[in-house]
Amino acid sequence: MSSDFEGYEQDFAVLTAEITNKIARVPRLPPDEKKQVVANVEKQLEEAKELLEQMDLEVREIPPQSRGMYSNRMRSYKQEMGKLETDFKRSRIAYSDEVRNELLGDDGNSSENQLIKLREERAHLLDNTERLERSSRRLEAGYQIAVETEQIGQEMLENLSHDREKIQRARERLRETDANLGKSSRVLTGMLRRRSLQDQVHSTLKKST
Repeated sequence: MSSDFEGYEQDFAVLTAEITNKIARVPRLPPDEKKQVVANVEKQLEEAKELLEQMDLEVREIPPQSRGMYSNRMRSYKQEMGKLETDFKRSRIAYSDEVRNELLGDDGNSSENQLIKLREERAHLLDNTERLERSSRRLEAGYQIAVETEQIGQEMLENLSHDREKIQRARERLRETDANLGKSSRVLTGMLRRRSLQDQVHSTLKKST
């Protein structure tokens, strides 16, 4: 199983490196090329999400006692994925040459109100992005707590099952001991009775002589 997980890790590393490189180029690209690269990045982000889902499924198949290391790695990859998505959103709304030309025109004379409006819209988008990131982190934390709770529950069930087996074995040994003691008690009682009879016989013989 770990070999499959590591294979997904390698694919994820290569893919995210390509995405990072393209995101950095987006604001500086001419309109036509920018549109093409943006579409390509969107497709690659979806592929990266699918890889994360496959990796997550692989981790769930790992025994609880060995799952911790892979869970930590998954947490790191999901954080990296969230950062890529945020960077991509910001790169798309950054001040590209295309946006500046539309606002300023060739002579650079544009209404200051238009620039203020653009800045406000950009700030609003960034604020929404940050809120989404916070929500995503809370969901991730909740998921991690659920996974850890499940692991603890499984370990407790395993320990209880093991303790139950110990108790059952102890009860069986106790029953065997009780049975042996009962047999020993009956043997000793018989011996005492025979000894008592022998003493009575000897006493009678002495009196008769």
